[in-house]
Amino acid sequence: MAAPAEPVEAPAPEIRNRRFADIAVGMVAVPAGSFSMGSEDEDTFADDGEGPLREVSLSSYLIDAAAVTTRQFAQFVTTTGHVTDAEREGWSFVFHALVDPRAGGIREGLVPDAPWWLAVDGACWRRPEGPGSSVSDRGDHPVVHVSWRDAAAYAAWAGKRLPTEAEWERAARGGLARATYPWGNEFKPEGRHRCNVWQGRFPHINTGDDGYVATCPVDAFEPNGLGLYNTSGNVWEWCADWWSASWHVPASRDTRENPRGPPEGAVKVIRGGSYLCHASYCNRYRVAARSCNGVASSTGHMGFRCAADISPP
Repeated sequence: MAAPAEPVEAPAPEIRNRRFADIAVGMVAVPAGSFSMGSEDEDTFADDGEGPLREVSLSSYLIDAAAVTTRQFAQFVTTTGHVTDAEREGWSFVFHALVDPRAGGIREGLVPDAPWWLAVDGACWRRPEGPGSSVSDRGDHPVVHVSWRDAAAYAAWAGKRLPTEAEWERAARGGLARATYPWGNEFKPEGRHRCNVWQGRFPHINTGDDGYVATCPVDAFEPNGLGLYNTSGNVWEWCADWWSASWHVPASRDTRENPRGPPEGAVKVIRGGSYLCHASYCNRYRVAARSCNGVASSTGHMGFRCAADISPP
């Protein structure tokens, strides 16, 4: 059983630099302090390195209240001419139930352990389900089919950066200590849906009981106690850290004070789960859960939010 959720209160730092205040629009200030990171509850994935539960100290920082939207990403592309990895490759992974079989250019069998992922020619952030699809009515939805490299490029253009894994988790917890979800320990408090995840029997029946069968607006559902939206479900979010299931285990200054992950690796951390997560196979919309993907990888359920350092007074 998860430990009771306990509120943690601290004053938010002031932002005094005028230029930085412009950058900080739409961001949440997280005060310096420590928090309990990870989990040792019975529903954790041991191989993912969720444990041990540990006290981690962080300096103050800013983090986006919501994931970057398709509208925001479009502005970045228009301004810079950035071409995403999916566009360079000419295809990306789309969940099978969202693919129009008439579109063609569909490749099966590239992910044997997850046959519900189809490689679709032409799928990218502009056309999330491939040719014929569009984001014209999804300006407030999270941008998807963005690789870690695409996300890092956007963050740099915006004067920001990707959050470290520790920064992401502390902010995602919303001020609650050791809670399972950003709002507490009960998945549906008072019978209310609090996030966008799979409802039904994965991977063939999604009832959409939470109101969505794919992405939802980035500010859908109630924010957590710090004002962050959708840190459980909707889309996985890229973090700055290289992935390791064991780097953080030994207690040291590097792993407990402003940790930034291993110095190198093969894949990057993703956090938060997505609209495809379900308790039956991928209970990774818990706030301590973690996963990973390659820096050039893109799918229809991965996005990101940005972070930034707080300038000194």
